[in-house]
Amino acid sequence: MERIVRTGESETVEFKKSTAQLRPAMETLCGMLNRFGGQVLFGVSPEGRIVGQSVSDKTFRGVSELIRHLEPPVYIAQSRVELDNGKEILILQTTPNLEQRPYVFEGRPYQRIGSSTSIMPQKTYQRLIEERSNNLFRWENKLAPDYSFQDLDREEIFRTIRLGIQAGRIPESIGNDVPDILNRLGLVKNHKLSNAGVVLFGTTFLPNFPQCHLRLAHFRGINKSSFLDQRQMEGNAFRLLEEAMLFLRRNLPVSGRVIPGLFEREDEPLFPLEALREALVNAFCHRDYTIIGGAVSLAIYDDRLEIWSDGILPYELTPELLKQEHSSKPRNPIIAKVFYLRGIIESWGRGTQKIVELCLKAGQPEPEFGEKAGSVWVRFLPNDLLVPQQGTQDLSYHQREILEILSREASVPFRGIRERIPNPPPDRSLREELYHLKKLGLIDFSGFGRGASWHLIRKTSEPPNKTENKAGKRQK
Repeated sequence: MERIVRTGESETVEFKKSTAQLRPAMETLCGMLNRFGGQVLFGVSPEGRIVGQSVSDKTFRGVSELIRHLEPPVYIAQSRVELDNGKEILILQTTPNLEQRPYVFEGRPYQRIGSSTSIMPQKTYQRLIEERSNNLFRWENKLAPDYSFQDLDREEIFRTIRLGIQAGRIPESIGNDVPDILNRLGLVKNHKLSNAGVVLFGTTFLPNFPQCHLRLAHFRGINKSSFLDQRQMEGNAFRLLEEAMLFLRRNLPVSGRVIPGLFEREDEPLFPLEALREALVNAFCHRDYTIIGGAVSLAIYDDRLEIWSDGILPYELTPELLKQEHSSKPRNPIIAKVFYLRGIIESWGRGTQKIVELCLKAGQPEPEFGEKAGSVWVRFLPNDLLVPQQGTQDLSYHQREILEILSREASVPFRGIRERIPNPPPDRSLREELYHLKKLGLIDFSGFGRGASWHLIRKTSEPPNKTENKAGKRQK
């Protein structure tokens, strides 16, 4: 509780000094219900000072009476925290059913923007009404008839609840009954599991859910002609996200730069991992799961990294608008809500803008967004590619590896270079890479045949040419 208070008021947290402010607090809860839920703490001043209050049966009766004025009916968790001064903190917390939005309090809809609550505009209210009428037809909301609660990863479910409680987005009183948890997360209808429940927590996906698929590839060069590493797998969204991040840590080159006479390595990935993770989360939340052969794809090239997901952008949203303030219209709001409750999505509706901000903060160019052949993609371009001493030509992945090896040792024979490269190319290709670096003036060799060794050229500043000095003196 103290951690939440230290964080301050936000879209999901509101402080009230006492239940004398119960009515405006219910308006705030209504606004939170029309987003992704939240909590109101009574006994905390707006400045975040914990003062507490007296909590009696009369207090709870007043709370229960006003809760009945929320429509559609919704569960509000109520908990108490005792303080050393004998007073208590009363916490009201809720997790909405997105299919039932918009919620109203005493007949009026409210919205929560940042730490402020206000009457919801008529246009927003009408849009939510239309979305509620279409909820039954969304793929994520349809039942998965061949799946039961026993087909789910219970450990992943409880991990989600634990992380959600830590993030202050799921009430501690949620319990450990799996069917009840899934029902509160909006993943159950009429005691049966929905497609969204399988996507998030399933353990078996073939033959009914082949679209729960991830493609990972690290290519040699700038096209798909040759692989350095590749993987394909089925799994629930959380496992696939974890596998993608492991693949990135294993395959993503570190950023480095060649300057005259020196190879310097920076111990940072070529692209900010937090931005890549945000892009992957967007892909899992917004992709079109009705495309049976679809997948999320991640590809690393020598000159870029791309993440693709099947499905088109929502109506009126263009790739250019993704870098600007835009309305949040997730194709799979239930799946997105669980990502949010788990704490993976930090600020709703700002995922693509956050990706841009993280890249700029890391000194990288803005990523590119696009839409092609029924898919949406994001492309990351590096700013710290290796730069040869002559010109600004980009070096290949293996050329960078060679320079890194030679920067650590005085000289290395051909066989030693090949042994030090994790996934070496054929000998002929490796020799071509070496001679290309020699042509650029970055490396050279000494010796002949099998006894030849390669070394990095480390140039130092040279004194002025003697002839020029003499000429200079003559000019004087």
